[in-house]
Amino acid sequence: MIPMKAEIYSLEGKASGSVELPACFSEAVRPDLIKRAVLSDESRTYQPKGSFRLAGLQTSAVYKGRKEDFGSLKNRGGAKLPREVGSKGQHGKVKRIPSAVKGRRAHPPKPQKILIEEMNPKEYSKALRSAIAATANPELAKSRGHIFNSKLPLILDNSLESVSKTKQVMNIFEKLGLATDVLKAKNNTKALSGIRHTRSKSKYVPKSVLLVVKGGSVLKAARNLAGVDAVKVSELKVRHLAPGTHPGRLTVFSASAVEELKKF
Repeated sequence: MIPMKAEIYSLEGKASGSVELPACFSEAVRPDLIKRAVLSDESRTYQPKGSFRLAGLQTSAVYKGRKEDFGSLKNRGGAKLPREVGSKGQHGKVKRIPSAVKGRRAHPPKPQKILIEEMNPKEYSKALRSAIAATANPELAKSRGHIFNSKLPLILDNSLESVSKTKQVMNIFEKLGLATDVLKAKNNTKALSGIRHTRSKSKYVPKSVLLVVKGGSVLKAARNLAGVDAVKVSELKVRHLAPGTHPGRLTVFSASAVEELKKF
């Protein structure tokens, strides 16, 4: 059973008080709901695929294969395909059909295809509370491969939000015993194989510590550390707490963020 009280640590890593944990920390961990919620979150980042609906069709090409048509191609020894209309009624290149140069595609991706995997709002809220509760479970955190020697959940005072230097954030992690986990993510960073390395994402970086704060300069200060993410509590999603659908991410909360969690 998760204790309903937790210690608040200073930036020096020393206990400076305690706080009553919100009810969401005592929620039952539901891996099935968490998985569905993460997949729903990730589906909203997909880029819709589809070509312009008139691609390959904006041409003067017309089909003149019928015998009754004026200037019909029938009995002329040529392919009866839609051709561009030239000067004085002359026939030009074949266009518009899939087999023609610069013709339309036969079965293009449809931009109207629904990519988002919707989830019931009440169901998503329960999954979010469940993922928050999983951050206080050391067994789940260790099963994800995180390295730490602190009690969970980790809550720091509000001075965390005013940290403005990346070096300061790393010093805080060292005093909390989380630096090894960040260095592990840095050492396990590797280049993607194949054509992927020429795209927008060129590296695979394992996930490390997650900072959940109400706001402040630490959002920028922490983002340059390998595997570390910093997010506002108002923008917290299940995919932040359970990357890859696996709950139990090593998470550090600010005291003001914990107060906001009482609304969840």
